[in-house]
Amino acid sequence: MSELSIYSEQAGEPVLNTVDPARIQQELRLRGIAFDRCANRAKLAHDADQNAILSTYAEEIQQIQALGGYSTVDAIRMHPDHPDREALRQKFLSEHIHAEDEVRLFVEGRGLFCLHIDNEVLQVRCEANDWISVPAGTRHWFDMGANPSFCAIRLFNNPSGWVANFTGEPIARRFPTL
Repeated sequence: MSELSIYSEQAGEPVLNTVDPARIQQELRLRGIAFDRCANRAKLAHDADQNAILSTYAEEIQQIQALGGYSTVDAIRMHPDHPDREALRQKFLSEHIHAEDEVRLFVEGRGLFCLHIDNEVLQVRCEANDWISVPAGTRHWFDMGANPSFCAIRLFNNPSGWVANFTGEPIARRFPTL
């Protein structure tokens, strides 16, 4: 189940915590973040490669591409036995920004997007069938957990794909992880 927790940037207890999809969407929209749910699809085969994943979700990909002209699409799939899981987790856990929107459609598992907007930190636990669009320039980090198990389709304006500019701020250490 998707969940939104909103904190002061000083951390502490959340000022809002909700699993209500309409409230999650409303609160994120107020802060310029697009969030929606897609229809359930059949479970992917454990060995589904990137082409199979993208083919299965072609309709959803086309709909999202139409919203923002995202020309580059790929899929990332992480399992607890992935050899680079810890290095990737640490990389994504550092606050960063992108020169373009960060758009993800979760098709399996879950991940935690943490958005640092003004004086708030919003933690959005995305689950299968959630899509989120974080606008360019938004400070954020992502946690896939110590034992990651997710698959997400990533859409980009930039043909180079995922390019981050790290802020060097240690804020992520003050907030809960997945």
